[in-house]
Amino acid sequence: MNRFKFLSVMLIAALCSCGGRNGQGRSDAQAEGVDSLVPVFPKYATGFTVRDTMGIRLVDVGKGDRFALVSSETAVVPEGYTKVVVPIRRTICMTALQLSNFTMLDAHDVIKGLTGTKNLFNEDILQRVKDGRIVKIGMEGNFDPEMILAAHPDIIFISPFKRGGYEPIKETGITLVPHLGYKELDPLGQAEWIKFVGMFIGKEQEANDLFAGIESRYNELKAKCQQFTAKGPRPKVFSGEMHSGTWHAVGGKNYLAQIFRDAGADYVIDDEETAGENLEFEKMYALAAKADYWRILNSYPGDFSYEALKASEPRNELFQAYKERKVIYCNMKATPYYEISPVEPDVLLKDFVAIFHPDLVENDYQPTFYHLLK
Repeated sequence: MNRFKFLSVMLIAALCSCGGRNGQGRSDAQAEGVDSLVPVFPKYATGFTVRDTMGIRLVDVGKGDRFALVSSETAVVPEGYTKVVVPIRRTICMTALQLSNFTMLDAHDVIKGLTGTKNLFNEDILQRVKDGRIVKIGMEGNFDPEMILAAHPDIIFISPFKRGGYEPIKETGITLVPHLGYKELDPLGQAEWIKFVGMFIGKEQEANDLFAGIESRYNELKAKCQQFTAKGPRPKVFSGEMHSGTWHAVGGKNYLAQIFRDAGADYVIDDEETAGENLEFEKMYALAAKADYWRILNSYPGDFSYEALKASEPRNELFQAYKERKVIYCNMKATPYYEISPVEPDVLLKDFVAIFHPDLVENDYQPTFYHLLK
């Protein structure tokens, strides 16, 4: 028996030794049924559905993953569903988007493993990694099985679109739960995955309440933009930069394009694509030469500037948005963009509205993520 399989057996044995307890420390006999479940109804998210029946919560994810959330190991679940005793006590997060859900729900205690800490700002998480309460398991495609086992996760949230490398984890018997928030095209749909995580950690009501606030603020500002732009022209905006000879432009149905539209602007690409495509400079210039604004998100070392933008590609100065100093910028080295923005689309929307239509926000508004480059 090699070292990894030995550790796997030891982990399974340890889990089995906990037999008569559930995630809240109650005996199975005490927790056989659930008197009531906090209702969870996804309104915007399309990647998961929820159905409650006889004290069991059935959660379908994507096109084939099915989980039965129960309060007892002895509960009988429908055929085809993987049993998960909730609330879980320990898990591993694979992405910043997943982490944002736990941060918003004040549930860092549940996180016992991360893939890494690059561009991570949260001081509490960094301290937990430093003192060993959270372990780093390596990147997808190159996991460290021993670190995964050391985290003793009840389940692991995964993002199937990445490089994978999950086969060694599957050998342990640990349940892998896809978190598909990254696939949502509606900003509120992505934020609504906080409800998904809430179901697994016993914080459904908190998740519902938090999302209700996000939804209300987002839709209120969106409605103001729609009313305002109905009386006048909408600015045009494009996004991205040249990298390695090509320009990656997200599609017209992308999450980002929807944010632009909700903020009262039009994205220069109006196709039905979501991921987009890599374009030559000439093609991008043909689309965006006269666009009013240019959005850029990068990890520039130091202070990004118009001079730096021109130095990276001399032809950048040809765009109208460059000439008129209307570049909208966020530096991921200075801003916790990916670890916060997925659960704050209302704040992200407001940043853009403050630039496109400043009369619709308060005069002293301070942006969180994006600002006009000076």
